[in-house]
Amino acid sequence: MKLSEYVEYDAVGLAELVARRQASPDELLDLALQAMEAINPATNAIVHHFPDEARRFIAEDMGAGPFRGVPFLLKDLTQHYAGQRTGAGTQLRQDHLAAEDTELVRRYKKAGFVIFGKTAVPELAMDWTTRSRIHGETNNPWNTAHTSGTSSGGTAAAVAAGVVPAGHGNDGGGSIRVPSSCCGVFGLKPTRGRNPAAPAGATWDGMLVEHVLTRSVRDSAAILDATAGPAAGQFYHSPSGGNFAGEVRRDPGKLRIGVLTQAPYGAATHTDCLAAVEDVVGLLTGLGHDCAPATLTLPTDGWASFEAYILAEYAADMRVEAERLGRPLTDDDFPPTLREMIVAGNGLTAVDQRIATAGVHRVAQAVDAMFDGFDVILSPTLAKPPLRHDEFPHDVSMSDHYGFYLSWMPYTHIYNISGSPAITVPLHWNVAGLPIGVQFAARPACEGVLIRLGSQLEAARPWWNRRPPVFAA
Repeated sequence: MKLSEYVEYDAVGLAELVARRQASPDELLDLALQAMEAINPATNAIVHHFPDEARRFIAEDMGAGPFRGVPFLLKDLTQHYAGQRTGAGTQLRQDHLAAEDTELVRRYKKAGFVIFGKTAVPELAMDWTTRSRIHGETNNPWNTAHTSGTSSGGTAAAVAAGVVPAGHGNDGGGSIRVPSSCCGVFGLKPTRGRNPAAPAGATWDGMLVEHVLTRSVRDSAAILDATAGPAAGQFYHSPSGGNFAGEVRRDPGKLRIGVLTQAPYGAATHTDCLAAVEDVVGLLTGLGHDCAPATLTLPTDGWASFEAYILAEYAADMRVEAERLGRPLTDDDFPPTLREMIVAGNGLTAVDQRIATAGVHRVAQAVDAMFDGFDVILSPTLAKPPLRHDEFPHDVSMSDHYGFYLSWMPYTHIYNISGSPAITVPLHWNVAGLPIGVQFAARPACEGVLIRLGSQLEAARPWWNRRPPVFAA
């Protein structure tokens, strides 16, 4: 197989070739490594790779799972591969090797995925673009002067550029959907608890969820079938069972779609992002769906509650980190903005945190109420097109840091709070040639309707043939 042929297949397609013995797992790994070498100098998407371990897995451990022999990448955050580091974009964790696989990684391996590397993340995942002091910036394959998004930006760039058809990501406030939108791929944030949570059991009390970024809808659905289900010790669980791959190409019926174009907390939405929604409304109407305006009324303390909640989580995480390292953490361990956030989190009391949790619950209730009368909510994924690297501020105050978040990605975090599944679909490109994703969300545990709708849109306006300037073949 040639590299030009490899990039024409999604993960399901590659697995079918292996099953028919038209390609071998070693051959596919060679092609993925060749693709990585071709695009990584321009994108800086992959920060750690371990081909020898991948070849050992092929020879000794690979079973007969549905994705047997398909190359795969892990985001360098939360999910551990035994014997490899999970660096989280920080010098603090570069020398820490995982003692064992996390549950989700075990499920990827059982499915047959050949994991051979880790993708770039922001430092401790708390920046609004994928950059860190240790690895630098990750570039968008559609234009390397622009961001690949946060914080699964390394995976998004690798998938968009053809290294792998699918790769791992996670999403605590938009970090599957934002980079998918920036890089023109499909991203599904599952329902809270659908996939096994991070090692802590329920990172951010379940608001951070794990899944993949893909080029095809069917890959996302089939991978969810392979990984979803309860895990021992997990605090949140979604209903088990189902057949997500069976939802692909199934008629979604006539859906009632609410259209939300006023950003939560009032940030202005760029005309390119509004044009993408308008364009997709026309497509949806032509497909027989009903579209009508939707409104979201959030509690006035909603953002402050979410902010305090996350600050407390980061402060707790860094206290554990200090204990692991056996030394106090210092100013030199963090960028100034992140250091201010950790100090602020340590200043919160248990009562402050409980009040913030109550505020977050009120946000969830408001988001759930928005679905009254609608099956699905459509919005821009982002309030702006993929930004240039030089548009992201450095070393600003915590207040300005969060203010920038709300000006850039205000539409995504509300579904982490509510636990709803949400997808971003690459249906629109602006005149500069940059992808502008649109987001659809459904009520909790209703991934099926999003997969049906996503695959209908994929068939109506295919994106598979679009290739960024930086591409493996």
